[in-house]
Amino acid sequence: MSSKLEVLTPQNSQLIFIDQQPQMAFGVQSIDRQVLKNNVVGLAKAAKVFNIPTTITTVETGSFSGHTYPELLAVFPENDILERTSMNSWDDQNVRDALAKNAANGRKKIVVSGLWTEVCNTTFALSCMHDTDYEIYMVADASGGTSADAHKYAMDRMVQAGVIPVTWQQVLLEWQRDWAHKETYNAVTTLVKEHSGAYGMGIDYAVTMVHKGDERVSHGKTIGPNPAK
Repeated sequence: MSSKLEVLTPQNSQLIFIDQQPQMAFGVQSIDRQVLKNNVVGLAKAAKVFNIPTTITTVETGSFSGHTYPELLAVFPENDILERTSMNSWDDQNVRDALAKNAANGRKKIVVSGLWTEVCNTTFALSCMHDTDYEIYMVADASGGTSADAHKYAMDRMVQAGVIPVTWQQVLLEWQRDWAHKETYNAVTTLVKEHSGAYGMGIDYAVTMVHKGDERVSHGKTIGPNPAK
């Protein structure tokens, strides 16, 4: 059986963020950049919930790209940041070593979120798969390209080579798998409320209106209605 038929689990996965830096994001035209950052941070928090080993790598921080989003770094304050010169993360030995350490513990499914899809993501994915037996799961909506076409055709090229396309919420829920896993239930639903848009709104609605639970924030008194005369 192909190992690609095995779903992502908290035991078989690791995560890498590639060049989630402001100057790289400035060039993104394939996705709204605020949505992109929301999805990146949501994915990071998902990894934290499930204790997924996470690598953060950057390129030319001081001379061009700027510092990784503080919202992402805040999720992993203890993580080292692996700085590179090459656009291809696979060219950096520190990155290879970090991934290999996790792969040695059975984590050969590498979830990838990076900028830009057509450059840093594609070259890393192809080179990594060429040299190893790792599998690449490319998070399409936590990555971005310099145009819609750049992102699309980069994703197409990677898929043709065997990369598995996913979305960040898909990864989150695949890791959760069963709502009977109560040890992560509250953390996942809290994350969804914060980062999953309509899905999160739906949970808030169900809790308060269907199940008559408390609202999750305190606020002032509700006054009215008071029709004007």
